[in-house]
This record gives sequence, C-alpha cells and structure tokens, in this order.
Amino acid sequence: MSDASDATPVPAKTSEPHPLDALTGGAFSAATSGERSARIREWLSTQPGVEKLQEVFKELSARDKGAARAVRERLDEIRRAEGQEAIAAEWAAKAEALLAAAKLNIADALAWQRDAAKAGAPLSREPLSVLKQRLNERVKTIEDLQHRVQVQREAAVLLAQRIEVLSTKPWKDAQSALELLNADVGRWQEQAQALADDSAWPSVEARFPALLDASRTQLLVVWEAFQSALAQAVLAAEDPSAPLPPVPVWSDELRQARGLPPEAGAAAKTPAPRPSKPQATPEMREKALQAVQEALAKLEQETAQGHGKASAGAATALRAVLKVHGKLIDAELEQKVHAALVAAGELEGWQRWSADQVREDLVARAEALLRRPEGQSLGGRKMQETLRQLREQWKQADQGAPANHALWKKFDDACNAAHKVVEGWLEKVRAEGAEHRAQRLALIEEVNAWAQSQAAAAAQDWKSFSRALHQFAERWRTGGHVSEKMFAELQPLWKQALAAASAPLEAAQKASLERRHAMIDEAGALGAAPSLRIDAIKALQQRWQAEAQAVPLDRKHEQKLWDAFRKPIDEAFNRKSAERERSASELSARDRAVLEASKALEAANASGDAQKIRGAMAALERALKEPAGESGDSENLDKKADQTIDGQAQAATDSVADQNDAPTSKPVPAARPVVAVRGDDRPGARKAVPAQPTVTGRGGDRRDGRGPRDSGMQGRGRERDSAARGPRLGDVAFRAQRDAMEHAQGALRKLAAQAHGEALTQLLSAWRSRDAAQLPSVQELGGKVPPTARTAWSQALAAPAAGGSSEALLRLEIAAEVPTPADQLAARRALQLQLLTRRNDPSPAQTWTQDVARVLEGASDEAGARRLQSALKVLLGK
Repeated sequence: MSDASDATPVPAKTSEPHPLDALTGGAFSAATSGERSARIREWLSTQPGVEKLQEVFKELSARDKGAARAVRERLDEIRRAEGQEAIAAEWAAKAEALLAAAKLNIADALAWQRDAAKAGAPLSREPLSVLKQRLNERVKTIEDLQHRVQVQREAAVLLAQRIEVLSTKPWKDAQSALELLNADVGRWQEQAQALADDSAWPSVEARFPALLDASRTQLLVVWEAFQSALAQAVLAAEDPSAPLPPVPVWSDELRQARGLPPEAGAAAKTPAPRPSKPQATPEMREKALQAVQEALAKLEQETAQGHGKASAGAATALRAVLKVHGKLIDAELEQKVHAALVAAGELEGWQRWSADQVREDLVARAEALLRRPEGQSLGGRKMQETLRQLREQWKQADQGAPANHALWKKFDDACNAAHKVVEGWLEKVRAEGAEHRAQRLALIEEVNAWAQSQAAAAAQDWKSFSRALHQFAERWRTGGHVSEKMFAELQPLWKQALAAASAPLEAAQKASLERRHAMIDEAGALGAAPSLRIDAIKALQQRWQAEAQAVPLDRKHEQKLWDAFRKPIDEAFNRKSAERERSASELSARDRAVLEASKALEAANASGDAQKIRGAMAALERALKEPAGESGDSENLDKKADQTIDGQAQAATDSVADQNDAPTSKPVPAARPVVAVRGDDRPGARKAVPAQPTVTGRGGDRRDGRGPRDSGMQGRGRERDSAARGPRLGDVAFRAQRDAMEHAQGALRKLAAQAHGEALTQLLSAWRSRDAAQLPSVQELGGKVPPTARTAWSQALAAPAAGGSSEALLRLEIAAEVPTPADQLAARRALQLQLLTRRNDPSPAQTWTQDVARVLEGASDEAGARRLQSALKVLLGK
C-alpha cells in the first residue's frame, strides 16, 4: 500500500499587490518588462523625491534591472547635481576670497581656474563663470600694469640717453632743448606716479615697483646733474670769473671763448687690485683650475636638466675637488662654485618633495578607480587606458628623484585590483570578436552564393543589383568589432568576394560609359551643326535617360557625364536664343508699321467707341497686307488710320448688336470639296450650310489650334497664304498685333452685349406699357430682325391687348432651345408632337418673328415677360 498522506493540498495564496505599486502607477504589477519600464518613466516624469526614488530602486532592482536603470540614472543625476552645487559653492568662495584680497597673485588666480577644472567645478555656469571672468579681467589689468612699468623703464633710459647726448653738444644747444626736455621729464614723472596710484599696484610682482623706483631715481639724478651743469655753464658764460661746468665739452668751449688753452684730461684712476691668493706654481694653478671647472660643468649640466639623483652625485664630487684645489682658484671661479652648489641643493630637495607629491596623487587616483559613484564606473577600455597612463606617470616621477617603495606598494596593489575590470572586459571582447568573426565569414559565404545565383540569371536589373551590393557593404561595415589581426585576415577575403560579385555590374557600367561617351560626342556634333535638329536632340535625350535608368553609376560621376552631355546642346540653344533676340530687336519698316497700327487699335479699344475700334482694325489689316517697301513711315500710317476711322464713323449703318463680327478684308481660301454631309433628311428640309472659317485678320494666328503659318497644308496653299499675308512679321510685331486684335474683339463683344441688353429691355418696357413709340429701332434690334418684323411688332403693340400667347411662347422657347417652366412641359411636348405631323409647315426657328408679334398682341404679365426675355436673348444673338 502507498505511504502517501491522505491530506488535501492547501491552495496557494493569491499574490497581494506591492506596497509601492500605487506609488509607481502599477509598475510592480505589470506583466512585462516593457510595461514596467513605461510606467516607471511615467512615474519619473512627476519628479518624485530622493527618498522615494531610493526605496523604489531598492525594491525594483531585485525584480527587473532594466526597469530599475531609469531610476538609477535619475538618482545619479541628482547626486551629480548636488555634488556640482557643493563644488561650485566651494570654488566660488575661494574666488571671492581672491577678489576681496587687496593683493592678488596672478599665479593664484591661474591656479584657481586650473584646480577648479580639475575638481570638476562647472566653470561654464554661474556663479563660477562670472567669477572666472572677473579674475581674468583682474589678471589682465595687473599684466597691463606690469607692461606699462616696463615701458616707463625704457622711456627713462631713453630720456637719460637724450641728456647724455646733449652733454656732448654745445651748451647753447642743450639750453635750447632744456624746456622740451623738462616737459618730457615732468610727463614721465606724472605717468610713473599714476602707475603707483593705480588700485591694482599692490598686486604686481615685487620686482616691478623696484624697477620703477630705480628708473625714477636714476633719471632724477641725471636730470638734476644736467640742470646744475647747464646753469653753471650759463653763469660761466656771463661771468668770466665764475667756475667752469663739470662737463668737459662745455668747459673746453668756455675756455676757448675766454681765450685760455684747453685743459688736459686727468688720467683715469685704476682701482686697487684685490689681494690675491698665495702664489703657487703655474702648473699647480692650471691643474686646479681644470679639475674644478670640469666638476662645475658637470654639476651645472645635471642641475639644468633637473636630474635630482645625478645632481646630488655631481655636487658631492665638486665638494671633494674643492677640498683639494680650493686654495688655488681665483675669487670669480670660487663664487661660481658656491652658486652651483646652492642650486643643486635646492633642486635635490625640491625634486624629492615634488616627486612624493606626484606619487601620492597617483596613488589616490589609482585607489579612486574602484571607488567611483554608482553609475559612473569606468568601462574596460577606459580603465585600461587610465591604468597605462598612471603607470607611465609613475615611471616619469621615478626618473628625477629617489624611489619611494612604500608608495609604490600601495600604487601597485591599487592598479592590480582595478585591472580585474580590464581582464573581464578583455574576455568579453574576445567572445564578441569570435562571434563577429563567424558573422563576417557567413556574410562572405552569402555574397559568394548570391554572386553565383546572379551569374545564372538571364537578364539583370542593374539597379536592384547595385542596391543589393550596397546592402552587403553596409552589413559588412556594421558587422561588429574584431581585432586588428582578425580584420587583416578577413578583409582580403571580403574584398575578393565583393569584387567577384560586382564584376557583372562593373562590366555593364564600362559598356554604359562607352555608350554615354558616344552620345556625348553625338551631342557635340548636333550642337555644332548650323541648324538645330530638335527631333534628333529629343531622341538623343531619351536614349540618355533610358541608359541612365538602366545602368546606375556613381552619382558624382553620373552628374559630370550629364553636364558634359547637355553642355553643347545648351550652348546651341543659347546661340539660337541670342540670334532670335538679336533679330527681334532689329525691327523692319513693316514691323514698325504694324506696331503703330496695333498701338492705334489699343487706343481705340480704350475709348470704348465701336466705330473707332472697327476702323482701327481695318487699318491694322491693311498694315498686315502691305509689303515691307510700301508700308511707309509711321506718320503716313497714322494718317491713313485716322482717315479710315473717320470714314467708318460716317458710313457706319450696321447695328450695334453685330459689333462682335470683325471686318474681314482678307480673301477666304477656297473650301474643300464636300464628300459627305449629315443633316435633316425630312422632305422639304433645307440643306445645312457649311460653316465658314472665321478669319480674325491677325496674320494667320489662331487661338484654337494651328494657323496657316504652321499647319500641315500643301506647299501651294502655303505659298498662296504667304503671298497674301506678306513677309513674315517679327516676334514683337506679331505679338503686338495679335494682342491688339484680341482686345478689340473682346471690346466689340462687350459693347454688343450691352447694346443687346438695352434693346431687349426697351422691347419689354414697350410691351408692358403698350406703347409702340418705345419699341427699339431696326439698328438697335440688330441684323437678325428685318424691318417688316419690326413693323408687325409695332402694329401689335398699337392694338389693344387681346387673345392668349401661350402657344407662341412655346414656339419661341422651342426655336431658342431654352427650358420651359414645369407647368408648361406637357403643353410643350404636345406642341412638338403636332409639329412632327405638320411636315410642310415652317419650323419655329423660321417663324419666331411672327410668334413674337403674337406674344406682343396679348397682355403683358411677369411670367410671360420673363419667358419672352429668355427666348429673345438667344434669338437676337444668333
């Protein structure tokens, strides 16, 4: 029997929500890491406190390190900001202390900026940026003050030289220059005093005030001696019994003026020789000098190079030589020996101290590598470079000073502990390198397989081919880091595979380059031809575009080829445009005549007089027909145009409604023979008259298509039109006459529409008032209304209103083909059926004038007037 317990299992407790779940917006209860990270980012946007951040990070880092990374970064930012503020406050206090001091050392100001940057203080932000600028300005002021001291010193030397030069010239020259020299000396003293009174004077180096005081003292001594000597010379010149000045040149000059012989100069007194050392043999003295000089030269060389160890040994050797030969050297060499020994002692002590300071700093930096704040730890490569730099700096410190084994032990232990991070990083790099090498080898195999598959294909899409090669190269570039040795091993294999894969494309590009160069030569030949062949150029451009679409090249190379291809064609078109512009600028006599007639027509268009417009159009037609030699000058043309306008104004008898028909004096070409006509086949129906071509009188220009000058007509017709039209107009004259004709026709149409509307309004008014006197005249009604119809309308209006006019209105609407009101549609359909049965009766389009008379016989109402108006608008304008 089984020993298992018969107790029932206890069900698992349901998981309770985390206490911080409500605080973070459900981050702890999120199902996936992505949702958890998103909720954590939303919670961080509310700017929570540091304590809450630390609590959430502590709980979340054990569950999801990826989601906790954002919280850790926020904590690091807060720590960095607090650290930056503390550092900024510390260095701001130091800078303010430097600025508040009465004496500012330039070295201290520069050291503040260097040490603050080394400590990580935010020098680019306030208040450190302002304090840095103030310190720089203060240092600049001090340096400028020191420079001015040097300038004053040079000026004092120059003034002293001027005084010395004057003492070698006659005393009268010195007396004439005394006033100017006195002003210069006074100005120098004022400038020197201004330097001493400057607020930054206490901050200059100690040697500059001493230099300025020495220059002032020397200049005043020389100046006072010069003044006293010159005063004594002036007195001696006035009183022969007065003593002579101490200046030899002036004294000799005054002696000569008194008639006395010149005084011989006193012999220069030589200083008494110093007591020398006890005499010795020359051989002993020479041997001692040589030994001491060799030891001294070696000590000076080691001291100058800063070698502490070597300088200490050289100093000991020099002291030993000095004990033996010290009594046989002179005072000057003895003084040099003592100075060299003092310098070597200072160097040895300074280098020992400075080397220990450097070593202690290196130990602190090595120990701090593993004590960096969380989130600021160095990576493997950065750690490796830092350790290498620290060890190099330790070697340099050991070269110039004695070794310190205790500090070396601490430094080496710290570097070995930090190097464990480098070892872990190197292992990771080696593993990634092996993975990347496998990926790159797989990519090379893929390229080889792809090249074989493409070679078996019958046709190639070279654009897709080039795109695939580019994708392979991009994958190789982003294939991950490998070592230099491994890359040198893989790179030749990759180049070989890529070259084999791109060989078909390179061959196609080479053939495409040959074809493109041939097309460039062909374009040069077409551009150099005397006449441009537009069709050949278009065909060549299409070939080029097809070639460019088929085989891709490097963009820069392709652009250069395209520029070389289009250059000769563009130059040919530019030459053609220049010739066209040059020929257009040279107007012939006929062109000038046409231009003047076009201007006259534009003026007539602006006047709004239909008769003047038609007369100007006739004048322009005559100018277009006249040959170049018979056109005459512009004055004769203007006279002809004016006479034509006046004659047209006197002889005009046509109606205003017919003003939109332009006068045609140009012969209409013969119509082509009719082959087939489609029309009404009812018995008695009239045969349709073919529409006559509209002649605009604008030199063959047509707005709806091709005119006689560029249509596909036979040669004889073209010659006949050219003979009728005259010589070809220039571009300016052609455009001017065309625009003038268009404006004139538009103006005539506008005037005709106005006249038509006024006549129709008068007709409806006469019907409403039953007054035949208000009926418009025949000219006002237009050429579509004969005089007999106008007489019938007048008689209908003179008689009293009687009868209905519904059928007449329907006939008028059928004739005008205008819509009928909805309530009369049935009557209209019935009337149309009746008209179909009346084969021999005239149609409504033929009897509309009688229908209008029947309508006018009846009474006028608003609906009938509206229907009559809509029908007559069409009928009177046909």
